Amino acid sequence: MAPPVITITRQYASGGSEVARLVAVGLDWTVIDNEFVDQVAQRAGLPAEEVAQREERAPGLLERLARTLAVASPEMFISSATAPRVEQDEATIVKMTERVIAEAAAHGRIVLVGRGAQAVLAQRPDALHVYVVASKPWRMQLAVQRLGVDPASAEQVVDETDRQRDQYVKTYYGRHRHDFVNYDLVVNTERLGLDGAAAVIVAEARRRRWT
Repeated sequence: MAPPVITITRQYASGGSEVARLVAVGLDWTVIDNEFVDQVAQRAGLPAEEVAQREERAPGLLERLARTLAVASPEMFISSATAPRVEQDEATIVKMTERVIAEAAAHGRIVLVGRGAQAVLAQRPDALHVYVVASKPWRMQLAVQRLGVDPASAEQVVDETDRQRDQYVKTYYGRHRHDFVNYDLVVNTERLGLDGAAAVIVAEARRRRWT
């Protein structure tokens, strides 16, 4: 049986990343968010011996994933020893992200945030797929207060970020991110609060005897 994973898909400024962090703390699991994926990519783009040195100094999931990726898909990375890093095209980044998600999911006890993880792992039996939502006015307020968005452009930023995320999943996986039937749980942070939303997810993981 595959080890369990939780995917968090979120509307922009719904507090989904914070909910994911709270869930990981509650279950004593690991969060893999955009920053983590970027760190893996950076390490995987290093020459193999440098990744190995880093692994000896700082063993952990991050380094293991980077090493696996660097060995499994060397064609995806431009070695920093031979060329300056250039902007990788989106298709390469998508493939790399999918590898990170697959490797992390194989490890299990992971909370995966965004990056189409729900679509990538749609057929996985031991996955809990969660969609974090809230009303647009509430999300605009959160964007201004917690994410530093200019109040004058808050609505535009909320709409545009959601549109880009929807487009990413539709382009690469042919799925509609906002289709509720793709999820096991839909939690409304405006109504439940961030702690309450996380508690619902943790309770479901415990009901499934994943802890």
